[in-house]
Amino acid sequence: MLRNIKISIVTATYNCAETLPDCFASIASQSHRNLEHIVIDGASTDATCSVITSHLDQVTIFKSEPDEGIYDALNKGISLSTGDIVGFLHADDFYATKDALVKIAAAFDDPSVCAVYGDLEYVSSENTSTVIRRWRSGLLRKDSIHRGWMPPHPTFYVRRDWYKKINGFDTTYRISADYLSILRLLGYGDFKVDYIPSVLVRMRHGGASNRSFSAILRKTREDWRALRSCNFNPFKAAKTLFMKNFRKIPQFF
Repeated sequence: MLRNIKISIVTATYNCAETLPDCFASIASQSHRNLEHIVIDGASTDATCSVITSHLDQVTIFKSEPDEGIYDALNKGISLSTGDIVGFLHADDFYATKDALVKIAAAFDDPSVCAVYGDLEYVSSENTSTVIRRWRSGLLRKDSIHRGWMPPHPTFYVRRDWYKKINGFDTTYRISADYLSILRLLGYGDFKVDYIPSVLVRMRHGGASNRSFSAILRKTREDWRALRSCNFNPFKAAKTLFMKNFRKIPQFF
């Protein structure tokens, strides 16, 4: 059964020549081989495209052209994908183990499962063996969303048809379109998710949402907008946003 589940991995790149080789090596090491790798580059000006072309033997589709940001690139990747399942592995990220995709595919053996997620580790950009923060997702419960819970998006794998149902990512968001997409998906009563209680992905610390005070402020504003667009009243949106940020504190210990 597992070999029949095709996984599409979408990687959005822009001027990331230094970290991209680790991403490619990680995918190449996966024991689940029924996959396609789609790389969408935003017209990089460094050696990123050279790194990608040197790995064309493991890249299914490669496009490099100006875009409107990461979510525009991810939407392009989704539209080009042909797998049963879609997930994202960014240029700064890599799989924690060689069987990460096997675990993901196994969860989708249940046809009622619409998405799966696991745990995430943030690692030092200088030494990727040094863990800075551990995001243990835990099970999704009835009140989880209102208590600020969300799964780490790099570990969130979804049946491709569901991305079509929500029209992918809203590109008017620059940082929180992934949060909005998760809120929208989990809002469907028949959207069943499964939790894999192990670290699936490691991410270099210092992503777009937390690299500066202005980015943190923008993310907070966009998270608020996402919650309000999903019919959270002001009180519930404020409570959820507070809890969402508060939940991050234990991840550092």
